Amino acid sequence: MKTKMTISDTGIDLVKRHEGFRSKVYKDVAGFDTVGYGHKLRAGELFPKGVTEEQATELLKRDLQDAENAVNARVTVPLTQSQFDALVDFTYNLGAGNFASSNLLAKLNKRQYSAVPGELMKWVHADGKVVAGLVARRQDEAELWGSAA
Repeated sequence: MKTKMTISDTGIDLVKRHEGFRSKVYKDVAGFDTVGYGHKLRAGELFPKGVTEEQATELLKRDLQDAENAVNARVTVPLTQSQFDALVDFTYNLGAGNFASSNLLAKLNKRQYSAVPGELMKWVHADGKVVAGLVARRQDEAELWGSAA
């Protein structure tokens, strides 16, 4: 049975860097009430005074569990910690459904590890346009994917 992996501090730092910290509740690009490091407020959650970075980190760790579970459930080949971290960031950013249906996952599960960085770089568009922030995020994921950890 495959060991369930969890994101490392390095992976969490990658997510934090790309999500950015906002102490006060704001509307994200999709119109959802959001706070901290991209935490979408759930029914009954109120943060009238905002959140501290420590609170935001705890919310993020809980939110990342869905992405961790998706990667653990869908990837059938061995991963290094850095590879896992890169995939969790990708999945957190784009959603488990996109990850599950991606060519990236299909190629990875065929042991085509070297195809992953190129597949990551295909996910840099929003509304049909290349977004610099997504390019930077995918590049960071690809770099982490290729690191030795």
